[in-house]
Amino acid sequence: MNYEESLMVKAAWYYYFENMTQQAIADRLSISRMRVIKLLDAARQTGVIQFRLRSDGVGVMKQSQELMDKYGLKDVFLIPEVAAEETHPNESIARAGAMYIADRLGDNACISVGYGDTLSRTINHLATMVQSPVTCISLTGGVSNYLPNTRSNVFNAKLYLMPAPLLASSAEMAAAMREESSVSEIIRMTDLSSFTLVGIGALGENATIFHSGLLSPTDMFYLKMNHAVGDVLGHFLDRDGNLIDTPIEQRLISTPLDKLKAMHNVIGLASGGEKIEAIRAVLRGGYLDILITDEETANLLLKDE
Repeated sequence: MNYEESLMVKAAWYYYFENMTQQAIADRLSISRMRVIKLLDAARQTGVIQFRLRSDGVGVMKQSQELMDKYGLKDVFLIPEVAAEETHPNESIARAGAMYIADRLGDNACISVGYGDTLSRTINHLATMVQSPVTCISLTGGVSNYLPNTRSNVFNAKLYLMPAPLLASSAEMAAAMREESSVSEIIRMTDLSSFTLVGIGALGENATIFHSGLLSPTDMFYLKMNHAVGDVLGHFLDRDGNLIDTPIEQRLISTPLDKLKAMHNVIGLASGGEKIEAIRAVLRGGYLDILITDEETANLLLKDE
């Protein structure tokens, strides 16, 4: 066994059998993380590491393909359902989102991000996984309320925030803010992104836009009376994914839905039975290219409506 093969075996052992991160392996072997990635890839290609797909893995692949076919998605990434008492309900989806992006980021390490707890957690995980800094561009106002710990020495991201609230006090104020060059410039910057991350909010008290106090119970009642089932980037949708034009929409400072639909690699991160109607609406509206969710939510999305 030559030096290269020996290094390959060591990297594979540490990664697959001792559950070490790529960076930890790089530190242990005194090589770069990129070198570790290439060694692991070579281990798979040459058969040093071999995989067998378990029967339940086949089921997940079938489930993913059915979702892709049903909603016209480019990709679906499913994780096992996690008991609520084991972790925060958003944590597993956020970690999966960060892993998905980290594996696919090229030289253009630039992503656009919506608002909310799940996306904040995703950015936080991603910034500790990547070797080179990631540029994050906000898709809405109000993102500063959900920033991860940027003071950490492991936070490897540069943030470009829309200098505005998510909801202005009036339609006139929102219109004026949208015309500000500092806001419109951030919206234009989203064209540089290789991935776009959005959360999906249900129409309930636990939704970020309601429990944060941005909207009141009266607003929720009004939206329900207008047949809203959930939101994406603060835009409320009916069950078919159509925008509901209300006074709330006029106060919103956010990337327009037509622009979102035109963007490439739009990833939706959401799970849970309480969000099924909202997720369906976003999928029917054609706003996503990729869905990251759990197996139980996938089952619900595939059931006859």
